[in-house]
Amino acid sequence: MLVLVAPGQGAQTPGFLTPWLDLPGAEDRLRTWSAALDLDLVHYGTKADADEIRDTAVAQPLLVAAALLSARQLFPDTAGLARDIGAVAGHSVGELAATALAGVVTDDAAMTLVRTRGLAMADAAAITETGMAALLGGDPETTVAHLEKLGLTPANVNGAGQIVAAGTLEQLAALEADKPEGVRRVVMLKVAGAFHTHHMAPAVERLEAAARTIDAAAPAVPYVSNKDGRTVATGAEILTRLVGQVANPVRWDLCMETFTRRGATALIELSPGGTLTGIAKRALPGVKTLALKTPDDLDAARTLIAEHSSTAE
Repeated sequence: MLVLVAPGQGAQTPGFLTPWLDLPGAEDRLRTWSAALDLDLVHYGTKADADEIRDTAVAQPLLVAAALLSARQLFPDTAGLARDIGAVAGHSVGELAATALAGVVTDDAAMTLVRTRGLAMADAAAITETGMAALLGGDPETTVAHLEKLGLTPANVNGAGQIVAAGTLEQLAALEADKPEGVRRVVMLKVAGAFHTHHMAPAVERLEAAARTIDAAAPAVPYVSNKDGRTVATGAEILTRLVGQVANPVRWDLCMETFTRRGATALIELSPGGTLTGIAKRALPGVKTLALKTPDDLDAARTLIAEHSSTAE
């Protein structure tokens, strides 16, 4: 069984969209979204520097656009995706791409929603100086207890020995000076806020209002939710979870447990791939992984799809 996943914020790097724009129709699609969102995705995906694309209001639409562009090279429509893919999921903002790929909303609606999400979360992040840091290694229970002692939130429980802490810059500085027992490294992430914590509460109401304007269909592909790793059967519930997700932890570890229970044999991570496949290599032994970094990876992805799709089984 093949799983299709979309990465979250922090996966972006300067110029990462440049090779994708050489594909037929890709630049036109990106420019259409840019006009609709009043955000120059072509510029930010090809010429902007690391600081510019670190901006939450820029990074989030850029990442969802990249995931959708790369996915549509493999699956132009939901019917083909539903035939070949056993489950879809996204990490944090990647869930909006997964929602479109599952057929719950249109690609255009996902882009509109992520624009609101990015702006709302950027405004919430501006209230207090906050950030996030990845902790590598250590016992999860010991790590979480230590984070709570410092006033930090385990915002992403990613599995494979990785937990992401979120809080104020002062709290994160205290964490760097006082790591939990067994943690090898504390790595500051390229994000501009304490996402998936109470610091994002001001963004929830704005996103909820935007979600109410969108028609949601039942997923055509099993959709695995960050909230608890469960598959969600209705479009309305998926949108409700997307809204609540911005101020609550991401449980990617539970998503991977669901992949295992459903019999995953392969996992493809959409552009800009790398982060989730890295976690899967450690947490899902025996599962083949492929990250879409550039269009050069598409042929390998098509081969993996042919070998592990539902029809191949």
